[in-house]
Amino acid sequence: MSIQFTNTMTRRKEPFVPLVPGKVKMYVCGPTVYNYIHIGNARPAIVFDTLRRYLKYRGFDVTFVQNITDVDDKLIRVANEEGTTVKEVADRFTDAYNEDLKSLNVMPPDIQPRVMQTIPEIIEFIEGLIEKGYAYESEGDVYFRTGRFDEYGKLSHQPLDDLQAGARVDINEKKEHPLDFALWKAAKDKEVSWGSPWGEGRPGWHIECSAMALKFLGEQIDIHAGGSDLVFPHHENEIAQSECFTGKVFARYWLHNGMLNIDNEKMSKSLGNFLLTRDLVQQFGGQLIRFFMLQGHYRNPINFSDELLEQAANSLERMKTAYHNLDHRLQTAREAEPNGQAEQQAQTIRDLRERFVKEMDDDLNTANALTVLFEVVKEANQYMLNQNVGREEITAYKELLLELTGVLGIILEQEQELLDSEIDALIVERTEARASRNFARADEIRDLLAAKGIVLEDTPQGVRWRRK
Repeated sequence: MSIQFTNTMTRRKEPFVPLVPGKVKMYVCGPTVYNYIHIGNARPAIVFDTLRRYLKYRGFDVTFVQNITDVDDKLIRVANEEGTTVKEVADRFTDAYNEDLKSLNVMPPDIQPRVMQTIPEIIEFIEGLIEKGYAYESEGDVYFRTGRFDEYGKLSHQPLDDLQAGARVDINEKKEHPLDFALWKAAKDKEVSWGSPWGEGRPGWHIECSAMALKFLGEQIDIHAGGSDLVFPHHENEIAQSECFTGKVFARYWLHNGMLNIDNEKMSKSLGNFLLTRDLVQQFGGQLIRFFMLQGHYRNPINFSDELLEQAANSLERMKTAYHNLDHRLQTAREAEPNGQAEQQAQTIRDLRERFVKEMDDDLNTANALTVLFEVVKEANQYMLNQNVGREEITAYKELLLELTGVLGIILEQEQELLDSEIDALIVERTEARASRNFARADEIRDLLAAKGIVLEDTPQGVRWRRK
């Protein structure tokens, strides 16, 4: 069976056939770095990191690009409120984002382009759209003509006339049509800007991803992914401008993860259920957050609650216990006397691996893949009940657990604990970093300690710490 994905474009499950055999070009939309990421942002990071890992496991050479939006209205507002620059805000929260992903065992992207570093390519892209008649300048702004792209709406499966509801549009007399979207925005007071053929300004949101994908992956890519909230307008607009610019299909497969709710409610600051990823990592550990996210199918909505997280913690602990029991038994096991079990166990292990691959091939079904992993745990525990166990079989079960959990990015081996003196030294360094306003380093130290199971408590008397 080949790998199959549910393609948002066709709404069907399709065999995965890359543009170039054995190679995968993959683009995933990254965050707008004006604040720390919330737990909903962590879901696509974990899901598509797992997809990347699995494609590599299946032998593909994957080039993984994830952008950083470092120019945006929200970034400008934060910079003005803090009396600093947009770049300083973006640098701080980009570092924080990457540290958060590291705590979730998400691999760094092969390429992490930023808008500020791609301005010439963005301007060139917009110039090309204007030359082809797909874009127009209006009082220093540049807009894309959605009406010129006959297939506009093909990703969200809505006709052009039906898309006005829900579009991020304001009443704007500069536009020819309400759904036309900004490629370039004329500069306003106290805004970061660049020179362009249309005057000082900055890129619109949608154009950046098209320009970055073209620059680093070429005119066509295999997989474009992100949260389902990006289907319209962001990904719809990417398709329109990219395919009008190149005349080619932009991406072959569109994958979108479902949204995350908190106690069955949409997460929002007004409801008081807005959860930052780094706070949850410090409280529960990044591995548990990752394991929890993989328990549901990526395309379905997922509910986050303390009760469900506790259930996930028990399941993860069961898997870790099985692994450490295998490791302990390996220290005392000897070569088993012939009893007819060796080939039977070898076949069981082959079957379990094949079942895992079958589930992952079926639209990255991590929920069913985890079920197979618990079958591995069950079979390993059952085998260890025998008095006559062999080192070869114990080793095979242990390696299978490591192999398959590694595909999911789950770590079973415990890292060496920090010494008390090492913790104290890091806390002193963190305090000094905060005093000098080096918040990125202070947050980095806190996340490092959290990943090691060290909980910090800031009190009027100083910082206290404890092991979880």
